[in-house]
Amino acid sequence: MTTTASADEGAEASPSAPSALSAFAEPTVPVGRCWTASLSLANGAIWVGWYGPLQILLALQAAELAPAGTSKETVLAWVTGMGAAVSLVANPVFGALSDRTASRFGRRTPWIVAGVLGGAAALVLLSAARSVGVMALGWCLVQLALNAAFAAVTAAVPDRVPHGQRGAVGGWLGAAQVLGVVAGTGLATVAGGIAAGYVACAGFTVLGVLPYVLRHRDVVLPERQPFAWRPFLRGFWISPRRHPDLGWAWLTRFLINLGNSIALLYLLYYLRDELKYDNPEDGVLVLTAVNGALLLTTVVVGGVWSDRTGRRKPFVLWAGVLMAAATAMLAGWQTWTGALVAAALLGVGFGVFTSVDFALMTDVLPAAAHRGKDLGVINIANALPQVAAPAVAAPIVTHLGGYTTLYLVAAGVGLVGAVLVVRIRGVD
Repeated sequence: MTTTASADEGAEASPSAPSALSAFAEPTVPVGRCWTASLSLANGAIWVGWYGPLQILLALQAAELAPAGTSKETVLAWVTGMGAAVSLVANPVFGALSDRTASRFGRRTPWIVAGVLGGAAALVLLSAARSVGVMALGWCLVQLALNAAFAAVTAAVPDRVPHGQRGAVGGWLGAAQVLGVVAGTGLATVAGGIAAGYVACAGFTVLGVLPYVLRHRDVVLPERQPFAWRPFLRGFWISPRRHPDLGWAWLTRFLINLGNSIALLYLLYYLRDELKYDNPEDGVLVLTAVNGALLLTTVVVGGVWSDRTGRRKPFVLWAGVLMAAATAMLAGWQTWTGALVAAALLGVGFGVFTSVDFALMTDVLPAAAHRGKDLGVINIANALPQVAAPAVAAPIVTHLGGYTTLYLVAAGVGLVGAVLVVRIRGVD
């Protein structure tokens, strides 16, 4: 079924517009600023729920709850590692479930609501944790629930946004993600304690999704699809032979993110041990601020520029090349000035990559019927590098040449990922 809504109605994202759309049609009516702003706010709110704990609260809690004879670093590593494992599975599973949800509220909105309410409840559970076991359980539940919401938010873009607008929308979602990390860290810092920090993050996460779920109606599936376990589970394997563009796009994202994760993993130790920087903690904060400022400057601009040119691959390619060059700079120009320049260039490159690669990924999805599941599989390319980076980096720093080799390897990995984007045929 095609939409009868006018362009003006679609631009305002009226509540009645989605009911006239086929759930499986490619969208053609542009979304308006209100829709983009509310979805971006919902996305940022989810990242508040993740990064308030990750940046501040879990580390403080691990220090309080670590049993005698067990270091706080070990407790934190186990808890965050378990949460990461849950995240790897939860995102594609909930994406697939949202694809099949035939609710009168749509197929994505119920999972956004359930996800943020469940995530908020799990954050409150964390605030009351008095043992490492409860802490680990709480964080795994946070990852489970917020990944349900995140999978649905991400899938809303290809459901509603035309191809020519996805770079701009991806840019605003990327900016909201960065601001969500900052806001979560800020809330956790100023709330007045661990328990208050968790409650503040929980409250913000719930409030941040309200404008989207209350003001914008979701696309409704015409009928409930029959369910069988075997086809459902088989669906998580997307054959690179049958869908080569998606395979190359996934590998590009994975390698660029892996290079970036390797580069950032030991930044504190690099400043302390290699550059002999007097206060490495403050140094990391300065470099993060420089990186974040440049990322925010380019993430929306890159997406809009890509939409206007109608091209994706050149932006991903040159953003990846710039990031690889900046990472190599950490190997060859080992001074504080070199680190500042590298942080700035990484911010520029990663900002463009974040928005345009998201648009590219939505452009190569195999079928509209399972956008949520496919994006969940794609999102593994974001999470898996965070698990793989320590396994790659630790032996290099310890046995294979130290930080110079580490950053050359990181640059090489990212460069290979950038070059592989040219293998995609269905997108310019």
